[in-house]
Amino acid sequence: MKNSIKAISLILILVATIGVLFVPSKVYAADADTQVAVETNDKDVTVAKSYAAAIVVAAVAAAGAIAMGLAISKSADAASRQPEIASKIQTLMMLGLVFVETAIIYALIVAIFIVFIL
Repeated sequence: MKNSIKAISLILILVATIGVLFVPSKVYAADADTQVAVETNDKDVTVAKSYAAAIVVAAVAAAGAIAMGLAISKSADAASRQPEIASKIQTLMMLGLVFVETAIIYALIVAIFIVFIL
């Protein structure tokens, strides 16, 4: 279990690192004398925002899918061990899945804000 969490964390860090490397360097460029940001092309900024939004949604969706899979797995195990309280376990599982899905929707909203507002 701990090894799989470490592997997932490393994959997410790798995806984020690759995303940052593909962001155009003009976005981070600054004039050495005045420390004022260099004017960038609107297309470069749009590309950088798109990459940032994609990274946000991909990372959170992957983490949410893993969390949902674990929740469903554990609730199925618990229901098979104690069939008499399966309905209560199912109710708690559904409540947990709603909270995980809410976090994923919040990440999608943040990605939309990144693209259209920032």
